[in-house]
Amino acid sequence: MNTWIQMIFYFGTLLILTRPLGTYMAKVYQGERLILDLVLGPVERFLYRLSGIDPRSEMTWKTYAVAMLLFNIIGLIAVYLLQRLQGFLPLNPQGLGAVSPDSAWNTAVSFATNTNWQGYGGEMTMSYLTQMLGMTVQNFVSAATGMAVMLALIRGITRHTTKKIGNFWVDMTRSVLYILLPLSLVLAMALVSQGVVQTFSEYQTATSLQSGETQLIAVGPAASQVAIKQLGTNGGGFFNVNSSHPLENPTPFSNFFQMLSILLIPAALCYTYGKMVGDTRQGWALLAVMTIVLVALLGVAIWSEQNGNPMFNEMGIDQVQSATNPGGNMEGKEVRFGIVNSSLWATVTTAASNGSVNSMHDSFMPLGGLVPMWMIQLGEIIYGGVGSGLYGMLAFVIIAVFVSGLMVGRTPEYLGKKIEAYEMKMASIIILIPVMVVLIGTAVALMSEAGRTTIFNPSAHGFSEVLYAFSSAGNNNGSAFAGLGANTPFYNIALGIAMLIARYWLAIPVLAIAGSLANKKKIPASAGTLPTHTPLFIVWVIGVIIIVGALSFLPALALGPIVEHLMIFG
Repeated sequence: MNTWIQMIFYFGTLLILTRPLGTYMAKVYQGERLILDLVLGPVERFLYRLSGIDPRSEMTWKTYAVAMLLFNIIGLIAVYLLQRLQGFLPLNPQGLGAVSPDSAWNTAVSFATNTNWQGYGGEMTMSYLTQMLGMTVQNFVSAATGMAVMLALIRGITRHTTKKIGNFWVDMTRSVLYILLPLSLVLAMALVSQGVVQTFSEYQTATSLQSGETQLIAVGPAASQVAIKQLGTNGGGFFNVNSSHPLENPTPFSNFFQMLSILLIPAALCYTYGKMVGDTRQGWALLAVMTIVLVALLGVAIWSEQNGNPMFNEMGIDQVQSATNPGGNMEGKEVRFGIVNSSLWATVTTAASNGSVNSMHDSFMPLGGLVPMWMIQLGEIIYGGVGSGLYGMLAFVIIAVFVSGLMVGRTPEYLGKKIEAYEMKMASIIILIPVMVVLIGTAVALMSEAGRTTIFNPSAHGFSEVLYAFSSAGNNNGSAFAGLGANTPFYNIALGIAMLIARYWLAIPVLAIAGSLANKKKIPASAGTLPTHTPLFIVWVIGVIIIVGALSFLPALALGPIVEHLMIFG
């Protein structure tokens, strides 16, 4: 009963907030009057004047793509230099030195691409200045980049006979100023009220009451980074153990706030999409697809973890649930959160390309670990990253519409636009590139000495750790099966390349689709038009997603978590 109550409360709260936030974001993107205009309007106009941007000037998809790439390259270089020079810069009370070149490269790429893969321990590696000016700033602008690309695609769907899809600088600026900053401020204040640290003080020394030994307690400006890492589906923790750290996630309330914020914007963007295309049923249909898949896989994760580990029974460990024992497989989980909240977070964070953790995925049971891995491998479209999840889902919708049109002998249409060979080619690239990156990257790592050297777990589980690492990087998630030693030149460079390809080789085809659709004529709906808001279409899209995910990764999963499950229970 407790499991059901927690799940209903979480998803109920999420769905209640979807409509008001989605409506607000639609107003932001459509340029309607807002209460925040009084405060943020002058700031927005000042930024345009300072940058020499004409907010009324719109771009073709190619110009939009170039602007996006240039901005992200500059951010990547800035984060790299910050890490390399942090020993000479202020706000470094612990005197931390320069980050190694390969780790700095990996981290710079990771935060620029909204992946936030971390091969380092934050409190042991990064100064306060690097955490704030590098990581936190990238958390905002990388999230805004995904939202801008999504917005360009929506304009491509709604406009007709034009080559213009908006202005990247305006879309990104408004995403940061009117959406990400206000929400982050509210969440950061809520987290501080729960005990998440926010200070520039040096690390604190505490004396143990039991042994009398001293311990160095890492602190820092964590709450401000935690807020945007969750809202922007970034996920990079201020501390090494991420949101399982008591100073980053101290209470059940902070745990709930953070889990809610991970899916909040991706869910609300579905409603925003419906508002902007003039039919909110379209947005609700996409949200239904996402939620059905998420809840189904969440059930598998909770079931797997609550059933426990038979090897623990052989050791005499009690796994029976009682008033004093949570029961099940509690390895790698915080006692204060338990199995349900740990499994819920693991499923949510991998559905949303967030990657933050409040438990160690590497310690989940094989099928429990398969769930977050497969959520990532589906392409981070089940909610997905802010913006990127929705445009990834729309690529699957294009595939579903195209295939259904061929089945009935009609020219495929979606919201008044013909879906032709060009759109199908771009959508195929969006779907296939992450699959290639994951499988080729995993194969190279397993065939090379440098890749095998830091696989510390034998057999199927070691394979799963490598597969998870490249799945995470190749889909811009950032979480890990932490038993793999990934902070090495080989993995830092290889995973960095995977993250770059997964982000930009997908964003550019999305913009190409936006430009192509915007240039088409709008076709009025007819009796033969496929309705794309019905339960039948929802089931069809789910089927396409599952089939593509199963065909792409089932052989690899069979070598990892599936065979490991059979080895334990067979």
